[in-house]
Amino acid sequence: MIRAMNKSVERDATSYNGYVMLLLFLVVTVLALWGFFQNLPEDGMSKAEKITFVASLVGLLIGPIFILVGFFMIQPNQAAVITLFGEYRGTERTEGLRWVWPWMMRKKISARANNIHSDRVKINDLRGNPIEIACNVVWRVADTAQASFDVDDYKEFVNIQIEAGLRTVGSRHPYDDFEGEEVTLRSGGDVVNQELLEELNDRLKVAGIVVDEAGLTHLAYASEIASAMLKRQQADAIIAARAKIVLGAVGMVEDALKKLSQDGIVEMDDERRAAMVSNLMVVLCGEKEAHPVVNAGTLYQ
Repeated sequence: MIRAMNKSVERDATSYNGYVMLLLFLVVTVLALWGFFQNLPEDGMSKAEKITFVASLVGLLIGPIFILVGFFMIQPNQAAVITLFGEYRGTERTEGLRWVWPWMMRKKISARANNIHSDRVKINDLRGNPIEIACNVVWRVADTAQASFDVDDYKEFVNIQIEAGLRTVGSRHPYDDFEGEEVTLRSGGDVVNQELLEELNDRLKVAGIVVDEAGLTHLAYASEIASAMLKRQQADAIIAARAKIVLGAVGMVEDALKKLSQDGIVEMDDERRAAMVSNLMVVLCGEKEAHPVVNAGTLYQ
């Protein structure tokens, strides 16, 4: 688990309504223009009067420019981190036009959900088999202060930690369990996805990131063992099918013998009963179609 030595905590910033400041900007601009036209230089002005005129003109321009520089816009699900000479002064999340003092820096961070489909990663499962695995992750910034100041590049940090978390969770379980006694990557999808979600949230909380959804999107044996594992899966499937066929055939033979005995259709000794069981099992379990041989003699010939 990753731990931060000095954890930053998001807090509200102090900003002002941008629409009020926009009105003030228009008023100051109009006054500046009025003052400019009222103090236009006239012929015969002395040098001192001209210097005074230029100084007043500069002063009139500074006001509107000062107000104009402080404007910034906040979109829905967006935040602005405010700093003053490198010191964190809070985060503004109020939507619309906002205004702060011009010497305060603003860095915008999206608080919207991001979707990442990871690259395929080759890892070893719990039993050492090489497999290829990939996942899809939906994440968002929950704490803008941590995302800005506790990690260097939070987006790159997310990408790296997703791969690391995927490797960790993938190595906890076998790809498949042929005995069906434990959670596997192939059959235990809900359990594995939940573990991946918890692992990523634990890794990314240092950056103020919250993972809303995580799940495997690709799972396969590595190419070097894929053929061998496919044969093993086919063999297990054949064995399971055979076992089911034999179990069903035994039940059918048992019912047939019981019915024949109860209805008194035919009386058979143990030897003939064994022969009948053998014939029925061959017919029911055989892969090819059976070709019956008609007995034209007696039951014992």
